[in-house]
Amino acid sequence: MGTDVLLTGRLLDFIADPFTTPWEDACLIEDHGALLIRGGKIAARGPADSLRAQHPDVAEVAYGEALILPGFIDAHVHFPQTAMIASWGKRLIDWLNTYTFPEEMRFGDPAYAAEIAARYLDLTTAHGTTSMVSFCTIHPESVEAFFTEAQKRGQRVVAGKTCMDRNAPEGLQDTAQSGYDDSKALLEKWHGVDRISYAITPRFSPTSTPDQLSAMGALWAEHPDCLMQTHLSEQVDEVEWVKGLFPNARDYLDTYEAHGLLGANGLYGHSIHLETREKHRLLEVGAALVHCPTSNTFIGSGLFDMAGLKADGHRVGLATDTGGGSNFSMLRTMGAAYELAQLRGTALHPAQLLWLATAGSAGAIGMTDRIGTLAPGTEADIVVLDLASTPAIAQRATRASDLWEAVFPTIMMGDDRAVKAVWIGGQPALG
Repeated sequence: MGTDVLLTGRLLDFIADPFTTPWEDACLIEDHGALLIRGGKIAARGPADSLRAQHPDVAEVAYGEALILPGFIDAHVHFPQTAMIASWGKRLIDWLNTYTFPEEMRFGDPAYAAEIAARYLDLTTAHGTTSMVSFCTIHPESVEAFFTEAQKRGQRVVAGKTCMDRNAPEGLQDTAQSGYDDSKALLEKWHGVDRISYAITPRFSPTSTPDQLSAMGALWAEHPDCLMQTHLSEQVDEVEWVKGLFPNARDYLDTYEAHGLLGANGLYGHSIHLETREKHRLLEVGAALVHCPTSNTFIGSGLFDMAGLKADGHRVGLATDTGGGSNFSMLRTMGAAYELAQLRGTALHPAQLLWLATAGSAGAIGMTDRIGTLAPGTEADIVVLDLASTPAIAQRATRASDLWEAVFPTIMMGDDRAVKAVWIGGQPALG
């Protein structure tokens, strides 16, 4: 096909946040649209007939009635938990001790880390996810494996070495100093290489001493352009645990804030049981919250306040939280977000759900200029959805009176069979 290629089909993109702008005005829909891909980027977007006429010699990949979207962005995952996804469990802490920590112990083996990294990226590509922000393990080998595999595939990813120096098995603990040293070395090696970014990654306050949290805060101060990812207020018993470990802290968020781990480039996974001060401080600094709905139901964590937090102006991304989440699919994650919002009395519109998985997550991780959009000049990460991928979905879609009625059954019932094609960095990765 050469360097240039024309993708044609039904285009859906976002030009505004449908939580703050009426969804009719927030969306760009082109029923007979096209994207010109050149040099790994989207060079042009518009009506198919017009772009064909302007570029008559460019090879076309025609997707017909399929829906062309920005690739899905998963804003909070644990790739090392791939093999133990959907493990029966009780509460968060029991689940970590029973399944997560024993599995993560294996990632000091570079061969095993490489095997799981490749498997994870295969599975997520099959589900239409083109970028993600991942926790690794305490082992530098796990970070090397993930970045090496993503680099081979030309993917835009963010990840970091998880730091833990207490309340974890001995073989899964580093120290404040080694956590800092290893993280700094990995950051300096990988951050900004190709499409790779480093995230400073203290797992959460219960597994880091104040000294380690301060060390991570110091590293972030030295590299403020990096993301910092952690967990916040996932379960009520976790919140009580934190209060016992940090008796002088004002609240859970203060255990991060006091150590330099609160900022605009901070990603705070879950954020379900937030106190009023925490909400105000997160909003004040412009931090991002990440909603993990399938994980929240699977581990019984609680109901994220999507409507309330978005109405207050918070930045929010969407995530599977593999493997606390029970599925690799961002479609399933959107469906779960809809269900959880219903339990809080809000019916999220399909435009809002798709925005969360694309532009919303891109905004949460500070990359709206690069991914999560089909805008010309941005990176060509694209997912193409078949809106009639199964008999159950097809029979419902045939009754649709508009695009939203056609796409909503795929959000609620779709899986990897709905993913017709995936393009990563302007190259076909699936389909």
